[in-house]
Amino acid sequence: MTGRILQFGTSRFLQAHVDLFVHEAREAGQVVGPISVVKTTRDPSRDGRVAALARPEGYPVVIRGRADGRNVERRVQVKSVDQAFSAHRDWPAVCDLFTAKADIVVSNVGDDGYAIAEVDRRPPAPEEVPAGFPAKLLSLLLRRHAAGGKPMLLLPCELISGNGRVLRGLLEGLAADWRVPARFLSWLAADVTICDTLVDRIVSAALEPAGAVAEPYALWAIQRRPGFVPPLTHPCIVVTDDLEPYARLKLHILNLGHTYLAEIWRRSGRPADETVGTILQDPAIKGQLETLYRDEIVPGFAARAMADAARAYVVSTVERFENPFLDHPLRDIAQNHAIKIARRADAFIAWVRERDRGLSLPRLTALAASQT
Repeated sequence: MTGRILQFGTSRFLQAHVDLFVHEAREAGQVVGPISVVKTTRDPSRDGRVAALARPEGYPVVIRGRADGRNVERRVQVKSVDQAFSAHRDWPAVCDLFTAKADIVVSNVGDDGYAIAEVDRRPPAPEEVPAGFPAKLLSLLLRRHAAGGKPMLLLPCELISGNGRVLRGLLEGLAADWRVPARFLSWLAADVTICDTLVDRIVSAALEPAGAVAEPYALWAIQRRPGFVPPLTHPCIVVTDDLEPYARLKLHILNLGHTYLAEIWRRSGRPADETVGTILQDPAIKGQLETLYRDEIVPGFAARAMADAARAYVVSTVERFENPFLDHPLRDIAQNHAIKIARRADAFIAWVRERDRGLSLPRLTALAASQT
């Protein structure tokens, strides 16, 4: 194992999350990395970022916000990335890295990054660059297998529930379309470990040409799979047999809290440019949010034996909402409001009712009913 990581995606999130964690682990003496970054799209607007990411001096990440009841700010010069490529310009170099030099893949390729282009339904020609990320990845895995088939670890970071299982399903579906040999499928099943992961950090701004501004809170939860060996340790990384508790905390405390505030904002005729931070400067509204958490959300988690975890996550969530350095407009949160209520409030009510049908949830019930 070389420890080299091949990262698909140049997002500011990855810069302030995975790349930062690897930098800090290397600074602590862990043998992990370095990282080779690959831009997966043809978008020319990120070419400058690609060039800047691999500079020897690194790039800045500014951690700014509230933690443990106080404002914090620190700046880290991240130096975990030593190479950066464009898949469509540097495909031979990417193939070489993937085939023989990288042991770990991380990805964050955006909301539509798992889409499969119709052109990718057929196997690419030997020197052809597939259009989409799943087809690129399958093409690279086929090359690795043909070169001897060293084991590999994939850690997708897309905001997709069960992202590892989804990605494996896409690879297997494309492999069927391409009619790959059965021995490759056996290797893919046995020697390519793909974990579900959950990521949680607000990265509020990009710095140019590379770098980011992020909140202090961060979580990278990785679900254990047979054969999985964590490539690094870090205070913000959790390896677990079950991701659901982490997903529920995020969805039904952080995300549901955002939606609850957006509902108050929508029906109260408040300023169009109001943010999460500014609306919570109103003591009455902050009190409503705290009452929701205390009287309905935490008791709901208690029905699932998660009361302590929920209380701790509520404290960190309110700190994140009150981050004085983050402008998070409520009009953005209010987009697709009805869908968000269904996924966050309705789903929580149903989840709680499976264990405690008698728990009173008047505020959540009213929120759910507001869209009927």
